[in-house]
Amino acid sequence: MLRVATLNVNGIRASHRRGFGDWLATRGCDVVALQEVRCPLAALPPGAFGDRHVVYEPGQVAGRNGVAVLTRQAPVGVRTWDAGVLVRGPGEEHLHTVPAPDGVPLARGLGRHAHEGRYVEVDLAEAPVTVASLYLPKGGLPARLQVPARMREASDGGVRYERKMRFLAAFARQLTRSRRAAAARGRELLLVGDLNVAHTRHDVAAWRRAQTSEGFLPEERAWMDDLLSPRTLVDVVRSLHPGTDGPYSWWSWLGGAFERDTGWRIDHHLATPRLARTAVSAVVDRDHRGVRLSDHSPVVVDYDV
Repeated sequence: MLRVATLNVNGIRASHRRGFGDWLATRGCDVVALQEVRCPLAALPPGAFGDRHVVYEPGQVAGRNGVAVLTRQAPVGVRTWDAGVLVRGPGEEHLHTVPAPDGVPLARGLGRHAHEGRYVEVDLAEAPVTVASLYLPKGGLPARLQVPARMREASDGGVRYERKMRFLAAFARQLTRSRRAAAARGRELLLVGDLNVAHTRHDVAAWRRAQTSEGFLPEERAWMDDLLSPRTLVDVVRSLHPGTDGPYSWWSWLGGAFERDTGWRIDHHLATPRLARTAVSAVVDRDHRGVRLSDHSPVVVDYDV
């Protein structure tokens, strides 16, 4: 059994204080993908990644983003969008840089995001699977939906919305390349992470109101429609929980959202069909020993590979 988890830690230092290290040590995951690690190398908490091999792409945007994949065994391949990725084995004091593979083309439009620390993928040693960790931009509202009197932040005229839509288009092209490249290596592809998109009305508790919110706009949901199919990628959690609300993976810290379970399902496992068929269990660890590790919760799936 291969147990894979994804978690947006919203800052590894804060999550570590809340018990991430204990969760990691006791949950029995073989692979853990992290997003929004948001920590310079020198400031990583001691033992932050336990006894795991870590592949960490911190990016070059101070205090933002950062993705990682933790594994029990050293991965046999590592890829990212930037010049290199940082790797450390258990017991090693320092991360070292592994150059990005030569000749890996980025899809048109992704180059401007390559330095942001949003994507890393590893080839597992224990199974013929490539696991990718993605932190997709949150985005914003299109200009037509921005009503200053109803917004917490100043209107940006749709700049963040346009940026996210360009990212979505470019990443869809890149994902096709990654899926085909994994197949050429004899591997299944598993994309996990915070996609900042909820797909259907079962993925947002207050879905009617959310239709004019970033992350649940019709064009974002249409992007997910195009991404998923029985021949390309399967939404693993939804396949194991058909027709039910949730299980949600993100809740606002405000307004008692967590207690009332008015959340969003934006943290996903998207797998190639053969791998998706091996999934036997999908759960969300809402808290750990009564404490939330982040405003997101780990999404844990068991694959009988």
